[in-house]
This record gives sequence, structure tokens and C-alpha cells, in this order.
Amino acid sequence: MSSGWFRTWRRAASGLAIAVATLVACGGDDPRQLAGYSVEPVPTVGEIALPDLTNDSTEFPLRADPGKILLVYFGYTNCPDFCPNTMASIKLARQQVDDPAKVEMAMATVDPERDLDTLASYVTGFVPDGHALGTPDDAALSRAASAFGVSYEVNTGSGGDTEVAHTTLLYAVDDDGQVVLAWPFGVSIDDLAADIDELLDQQSAGDE
Repeated sequence: MSSGWFRTWRRAASGLAIAVATLVACGGDDPRQLAGYSVEPVPTVGEIALPDLTNDSTEFPLRADPGKILLVYFGYTNCPDFCPNTMASIKLARQQVDDPAKVEMAMATVDPERDLDTLASYVTGFVPDGHALGTPDDAALSRAASAFGVSYEVNTGSGGDTEVAHTTLLYAVDDDGQVVLAWPFGVSIDDLAADIDELLDQQSAGDE
């Protein structure tokens, strides 16, 4: 099953132009190569909203609050490896960044039929102030996923088990509602934290 997820990630990634991103580190002129990738053309997702199950299903726009970065991940609670590992990495990376209060996160389920009742507790178990996004509206979920370049499939196997395949990238969205970086599964916690700090520094410099 893991190989199926990886093939799904490769299909999704092949439809986007991704490039190595660099940012000038504060206090020096040498650019630091980011662990994540820029997506070209840059997706704009800030006008898209999904119900936030951690906030009475209030519509949650997929854009960061001013001066912050929003991490967005599409997954599901029964995922045995990619999703819990990614969520754990987010939790630990936030603890390392210079200002954790400036790092928001949201996980949107691609398996709403099973997840709507459990996603909120799943997300907040990793990130207490995280946002659990879920909708039974297939069209709304598809629009949100497509805006990021995310693909997913939910099928019933021959034994009656639910099988889910999904893109495993983690995305960073700025306060303009643009996807400014995407990380592949397996990025180290140190690199993730360093990238987030770089993005926040760059965003702060741009606001001055």
C-alpha cells in the first residue's frame, strides 16, 4: 500500500513544475538552499475555504493570518505511516522555530466518510491549536485539493477494506494565500524548522 501512495505522489508531482528554492539568510549574503521546493506557477489558494471541525465547522480560509505561515496537509486518520509521521514532524518543527505562534497548521481529510467524527481529536493530538478540515461535499474537497495540485483516491478493496492513496507533500501558504513552498515526505525536522524560519523572515522583510 505504501508503494501505491508513493506512485500517487509521483503522479501529482509530475503535473507541477517544482524548483529548488533559495532564500538569503538573515545576517549574510550567502543564499541558503531550502529543503522544500517552490511550485511554479505559484498556486493561489487563499479564496478557498473548508469547514474547520475544531471550530464548529466554521469555514476556514486556506491562507495564513497576517505575518504568519500556514502549513497545510491532505491526509486521513487511518493512514499508518505518511500522515502520522508528517504530523509528528510538524509538531516537533514548530517547537524549534523562533516564534511558534507564527506557524499555523491545518490538515484536510481526503477520507471524510470515516474521518469527520475523529479528525479534530486526531489533529489536536499532534498540534493542540491545529485546524481539522473536513467536508462531506466531494466537489468542495476536490476543488481545494486540486488548487494545491493534490490527488487522492478512496476505494474499497477486494476484501472490503478501504484503500486510500494521496499526495504526501506538505505545503506552506503565506498571508497572501499563495503556496510558497512544498516539502516531500521525509524532510528532516531540522530542515523543516529552518525553512519555516526562512519563510517567516522573508515575509517579515516584505511587509516592512
